[in-house]
Order: sequence, then C-alpha cells, then structure tokens
Amino acid sequence: GASPRSIMGVFIVQGATAGIIGTLSGVALGLLVAFNIDVIVPAIERLLGMAFLPGSIYLISRMPSEPLASDIVPIAVISLVLAFVATLYPSWRASRVNPAEALRYE
Repeated sequence: GASPRSIMGVFIVQGATAGIIGTLSGVALGLLVAFNIDVIVPAIERLLGMAFLPGSIYLISRMPSEPLASDIVPIAVISLVLAFVATLYPSWRASRVNPAEALRYE
C-alpha cells in the first residue's frame, strides 16, 4: 500500500545512509593510514622484504603524507554527492515496480 513516492524515499534514504557510512569510514580509515604511514610502510617493507622507494632509484627516502582539510573536505563532499546521485535511478525504478508483478516470480 505504499505510494511510489514513499518507496522512492525509502530507497534514497537507504542509499544516502550507505553513502554517509561509506564516506565517514573511508575518511577515518584514510586519515588513520595517512597519519601512521611512517609506521605502516616500513612494516610492509619488512614483511615483503623489499623497499617501496629505494634510495638508489628515487630522490625521496620516505613516503610523504600531509593530510589537509582543504583536500579531505571536497573529496568527502563529492563522495556524498555521488552516493546520493547513484541512488536516484534505482529508487526511481523501484518506485515504478508493480508489486503484484514482482511477487509473481517469487
């Protein structure tokens, strides 16, 4: 008995929620790695037995990392916008499904 508009709203809310959770966890994990890169890279190098940036080839000897809010905020905003936009077509399609037709194949 739900209207097409309410079905579309449910799908948009679920998609936006997934986008928010994904963006926040991605930013958190990215910052965790960025702030600990000086510990992570040597550990991986020891584990693999090879250097990521050998001093004999590259002019840098360590993995530089400087997370800036001016880089992180636009990336997070674009991620949220893309997640929202990506929910529009599936939610529109879901709102157009005839429930009796969909249940006939179950």
